[in-house]
Amino acid sequence: MSQFTRRDCIQAALATLTVAGAGGAAAASPQEPRAPSRIAPSGKGGGLIFTERFYPNEEHKIALSVQSGLKYAILDVAPVLDSVSRERYVEALEEVKFELQRKGLGIAGIESHPVNCYQIRLGLPGRDAELENYVAAIAALGKVGIPMLCWHFMVGPVSWARTRKDAPARGGALTTEFDFAAAQRMGLTEAGEVPEERVWANLEYFLKAVIPAAEKANVKMALHPDDPPHSPLRGIGRVVISAKNYRRIMDMAPSPINGVTFCQANFKLMGEDIAALAREWIAQKKIFFVHWRDVDGTNRYFKETFQDNGPTDMAQMLRIYSEAEYDLPIRPDHAPTMDGDPNDQPGYAFTGKVLAIGYMRGIMDALHLRYT
Repeated sequence: MSQFTRRDCIQAALATLTVAGAGGAAAASPQEPRAPSRIAPSGKGGGLIFTERFYPNEEHKIALSVQSGLKYAILDVAPVLDSVSRERYVEALEEVKFELQRKGLGIAGIESHPVNCYQIRLGLPGRDAELENYVAAIAALGKVGIPMLCWHFMVGPVSWARTRKDAPARGGALTTEFDFAAAQRMGLTEAGEVPEERVWANLEYFLKAVIPAAEKANVKMALHPDDPPHSPLRGIGRVVISAKNYRRIMDMAPSPINGVTFCQANFKLMGEDIAALAREWIAQKKIFFVHWRDVDGTNRYFKETFQDNGPTDMAQMLRIYSEAEYDLPIRPDHAPTMDGDPNDQPGYAFTGKVLAIGYMRGIMDALHLRYT
């Protein structure tokens, strides 16, 4: 572990916390002068783009992010697009984009499916109607200039899975925990048994429809791993659980826009050498988005950690991501809930995220790595 990551960088993180928490502070308006970016997102690359994930109406989190120095957002737009007809997708996205720009943020990408796709993933009747909406949503993203979609193929009611969401962490903070034995005691879900072969077939059907549309729209499709990467889970097969399976998925629909959300903690839980794998896929320009987080344990039992006290060399990973010769969005993912924050969205309470953003910036500055 690089020595400065604990001592020299923590002051930058604490300074960021102080600025973000200052009473009466206001988010920067578009008219206010902004510090110049170290590198501007250009599509021609050479720097990490710091981001955070929001729903469009999370005013407090958006304000804190701008105050913390972020300039780009990752959005979940399903609540917006699922509430309008697909003929209005472009209009709805333009409104969201305008409002974020007014508050000081551009959009680096979308996270989670842009419209409902439950039947697609289970291969149920009605999936073709969902696919029509999905393809229209991708076309709309392209028309409004949103360049990346982080998606997953976790099937049925079991997607992001934890068996405890208030496990004790440093200083009484609350974190999430997964215990495979406890998950199995919950029994099957309403979907029943879903074999991996069925999931593979449904995934291929999806890719054959969506990747050509994404190529036309110039929207990068960044596949997120199954979380946790364990199969089966409560009777449901999960296939996005190894680098080998990722390669199979990219071979199913070969395309420059068929790539990876590198959620490094999940790849660690897969047992992969995450440093070597990140270098391999960055060289191939296949990592389109990074989730910078850490866990302690295995895919059968783990706890999520703060970004600054887990087992992974987080500074090394930032250095590797910075080797990308293209613009690469990154966000700190799944921080523990700290004192004063509600635990109604485990992993997404914002004080821990601000700490992580400051810690990430401190590492980048100490290593003289470029970012915006």
